[in-house]
Amino acid sequence: MNFERHGAGDESYFALHGWGGDRRTFGPLAPHVPARASLYAADLPGYSASPAPREWTTGAVVEEIVEATLATGARRATLVGNCGGAIFALLAAQRLAGFVERVVMIDPFAYLPRYFSLFTSGEFGRRAYNATFASPVGRWITNQSLRGRRAGASDLTASFAEADHEVARRYLALFAEVGSVERFRGLDAPVSIAHGEKTFGAVKKSLALWREVLPRASVHELRGAGHMPIEEATEQVAAIVFNRDDGDDLIWSRELA
Repeated sequence: MNFERHGAGDESYFALHGWGGDRRTFGPLAPHVPARASLYAADLPGYSASPAPREWTTGAVVEEIVEATLATGARRATLVGNCGGAIFALLAAQRLAGFVERVVMIDPFAYLPRYFSLFTSGEFGRRAYNATFASPVGRWITNQSLRGRRAGASDLTASFAEADHEVARRYLALFAEVGSVERFRGLDAPVSIAHGEKTFGAVKKSLALWREVLPRASVHELRGAGHMPIEEATEQVAAIVFNRDDGDDLIWSRELA
């Protein structure tokens, strides 16, 4: 797996992007990496500069994530997952018990919404996906229709202009393969969940599921943000990811009981 390092500190944060993204998803956080820390922004297997996994299964993808995380040479690490990357962060944390200091989940789904599972259904799904994400017109229409789920000029479909669309569809199938989040019950590592105030309804509905299986998780609502909080609420996200405790850093986010 390819990854890019931001910062030179000993505290390790290994970051996994979401569906259709790549390591550049975490670019906005780079200026906010504390001197004590290093942020390793990865390309998931098959995306951007990372070759495809040896096989298209969640186990194979998680194995590569584990290997890449250990390859940083860190003694311990916080795993950061954006959107679908949060699921892989949890799966890797299960494999890295004792090594993972914390898991930070950014705007995570606890299930694959029906409108995404549609894209995995054979030739019809392929055509529906192509009409929505593989053409400039489709991406523009989709982004406009989702303006209530984003903030300002952020673009929910921009990353798909450079995406390998076959890889993107394969990852949807992998998310479906994960099944119920019940599998994460009993995870040892502390978990922080951050979600946009204006994000998808499915993400908000997921919060109850996450609280059920991860009852000790802290949940933060990011004021003004939609489904792209790393871009839309960078300082709020940075304060949560890097666990800063310097007062004013956390005034933008609201921790939910």
